[in-house]
Amino acid sequence: MSIIGHTLVWHNQTPAWVFQDDYAKAVDRETLLKRLRDHVTTVVGRYKGRIKGWDVVNEALNQDGTMRQSPWLKIIGEDYLAKAFEFAHEADPGAQLYYNDYDLELPAKRKGAIGLITRLRTRGVPVTAIGLQNHNQLKWPSVVEEEATISAFEQLGIKVNITELDVDVLPRTTEPGADYALDIPATPQLNPYTNGLPDVVQRRLAERYADLFRVYLKHRDVIDRITFWCVTDGDSWLNNWPIKGRTNYPLLFDRDGRPKPAFDAVVKLKNEN
Repeated sequence: MSIIGHTLVWHNQTPAWVFQDDYAKAVDRETLLKRLRDHVTTVVGRYKGRIKGWDVVNEALNQDGTMRQSPWLKIIGEDYLAKAFEFAHEADPGAQLYYNDYDLELPAKRKGAIGLITRLRTRGVPVTAIGLQNHNQLKWPSVVEEEATISAFEQLGIKVNITELDVDVLPRTTEPGADYALDIPATPQLNPYTNGLPDVVQRRLAERYADLFRVYLKHRDVIDRITFWCVTDGDSWLNNWPIKGRTNYPLLFDRDGRPKPAFDAVVKLKNEN
């Protein structure tokens, strides 16, 4: 087995003190850079030689492809990404280093990611691969959009990882996205399958996974790995996002760990390839 570290630098769930001085005022660039170096060096160094790769920076882009105005960006500047990769490489030169994000199937966000990766690589920053989270819905992104995204990074000459794969089968209350901070009130209409997934939806989920994996297999030369975001339906974050307490069915194994029709649909693809 190989282990992937997730994640070193993120705008979400970072304690406020990281960005503040003793008076709760924003620290200066040099102070935050030191804290960033200390954090990355401590964590990556602790597991040197035992972690295959790290999601170094997670979700640094807005949906329109512009840079997210996080405290990292506001205090350090855009080069906080380059610094994070440089610190991680120094701490473990043998580890693979990734940039990870969601909804890169959106043309504007994909364009922003291509620009970001290009700037980093021009600077000599060791970015091993781009992570496509692939928090999918039953109808989004389309097969065409998914293939266009993978092809775009393939043309850039960088490896692709499918990093957080699942398929949300429940009614959505937001546009495509995976903003973990969202918290929407629950209603019965938004939690329709509390007693089990209807057969028709089960079939749609199986077809959806088969369609996605056909794209992945077509681009197997550029895709290094596919990682599901949890193993069984009961463990999935989608039971609690963006609405707490829902019953979701986004993975290949049910709540008892048994393979679903979606699992069989993926396995059968070996006969097509």
